[in-house]
Amino acid sequence: MAHIDLGNDLPGIRGPMAYCPETSKPLNELAEALLRDDNNTLSRGDRELIGTYVSYLNDCFFCQNVHGSLAQHYMECDMSYIDAIKANPAATVLSDKMKALLSIAGSVQKSGRSVTASQIEKARALGATDREIHDTVLIAAAFCMYNRYVDGLATWAPQDRQFYVDRAPRRAAEGYLDYDLHK
Repeated sequence: MAHIDLGNDLPGIRGPMAYCPETSKPLNELAEALLRDDNNTLSRGDRELIGTYVSYLNDCFFCQNVHGSLAQHYMECDMSYIDAIKANPAATVLSDKMKALLSIAGSVQKSGRSVTASQIEKARALGATDREIHDTVLIAAAFCMYNRYVDGLATWAPQDRQFYVDRAPRRAAEGYLDYDLHK
């Protein structure tokens, strides 16, 4: 049960967003811009993966499964691959650039000041653009906020991970702006 009466029984972030629509609008606009904007050289799958990884590091079950399912949908892989990335990105078959970006995201999750110049230099040497580095930092920072919003209010989350996988194609099609929070 959530720490406050949200007036609904919606899971995860959907509960507090339905409770307070005036804040859900800018939060969803931020998610849309960060995760779905097509004027980005990082794929939607890569951006969802960054959010998934940070959510995993923050131990936010709802967000790591929602966004992990979206990442696996976009990347056309299975959840065991996403789980392997979460557990140890360096040991997976990801591009070296993406591994470097996930390292930066992991540092942001600890503290913005944990990001080092050598991490940035390494990401650039592996082909990351300044925009990709910027977006990685902002996605990681935003997911720390989203995760704390979800878990700070003690929202509930379906424990069957297949629930998230089954919903991913619909979430991917609808995006973060136009979907009905109650569905």
